[in-house]
Amino acid sequence: MKFIVSSTKLSSHLQSISRVISNKSTLPILDSFLFNLNGNILTITASDLETTLITSSEVDSAEGNGLVAISAKILLDTLKEFPEQPLSFEINDDNLSIIIRSETGSYNFIGQNGDEYPRMPEPSAEANNLSIPVETLSAGISKAIFATADDELRPVMNGIYFDITTEGITMVATDAHKLVRFKTTAAKGDTAAAFILAKKPATLLKNILPKESGEVAVQFDDKNAFFTLSNYKMVCRQVEGRFPNYNAVIPQNNPHKLIIDRVVFMNALRRVSLFSNQASNLIKLQLNASTMQVSAQDIDFSISAEETIACQYSGEAMNIGFKSTFLVDILSNLDSGDVVMELADPSRAGLILPFENAENEELLMLLMPMLLND
Repeated sequence: MKFIVSSTKLSSHLQSISRVISNKSTLPILDSFLFNLNGNILTITASDLETTLITSSEVDSAEGNGLVAISAKILLDTLKEFPEQPLSFEINDDNLSIIIRSETGSYNFIGQNGDEYPRMPEPSAEANNLSIPVETLSAGISKAIFATADDELRPVMNGIYFDITTEGITMVATDAHKLVRFKTTAAKGDTAAAFILAKKPATLLKNILPKESGEVAVQFDDKNAFFTLSNYKMVCRQVEGRFPNYNAVIPQNNPHKLIIDRVVFMNALRRVSLFSNQASNLIKLQLNASTMQVSAQDIDFSISAEETIACQYSGEAMNIGFKSTFLVDILSNLDSGDVVMELADPSRAGLILPFENAENEELLMLLMPMLLND
């Protein structure tokens, strides 16, 4: 089989799916891309058994059809050095020898039998179906993924929970210290259903979705989730288990409300936290009617810092402690100019919300406080 393809176009497609390939693969053939030529459509697959990512591209002057597995490392490293030019691929169907011809040279190596590549699972007859706008799915994953955990004992926390109802979709992630809840009414299911998208495929989608447009067709059964985009298709194993009742941990009665400029607050936290204890990263917020004092200290090294910034605060004066790295993470994943913090008391979780939500969206972030010594 033969085909001609643009070097940069092929490299772009390969780079976007190459992140699936694992360094610890148990099957040697999974270190390769699977090339499937059918007419002038080249379909390329990368997989680690848990997650499979497929992309299709049109090629020029194709001859013959066929399957071949080509080493990902050789292909990626070779293409990386090429400027934009047409590359000619010639694959001998009998001995799987591969010749890549460029404007200035040729490169010879051996592929593997594509029939040995693991087959992709198909959705069951009972699979749920829904359609989500690309921008909505991208926003939900981007906002939530930083709050996922890396907990071998509680794998359900290591992903984004999709809670689907006939009214909308809620995406939730938590590591027991912080929680993100992203609600949207831009998409909904035919029935109530749920699944947990693991962190790796969620990260892959986060990187791919900004390049796409239109709708994402989502199917999921009791084992796998299937995402079909205009240029990509992803199949991934769901995280098994019951996700915690996230609504139960969100405090409902929060009489103390703070409104503050997000960037000013974030930059102050970054400066002051340099003087906090490096083990705890504890920062203290002292809240008054029109100002908030941000302070930190490390007694072991006799260093401390404090800054006072303007804010709008309604409620009793309060001192509350947070882990600065978590608070900066939350603020950097919000887009609005001002943020709202809703608090009950220094021992209960604080809610951080955008001052204004985007259309059809409702975003809530939660952070557990830390005990202050004073």
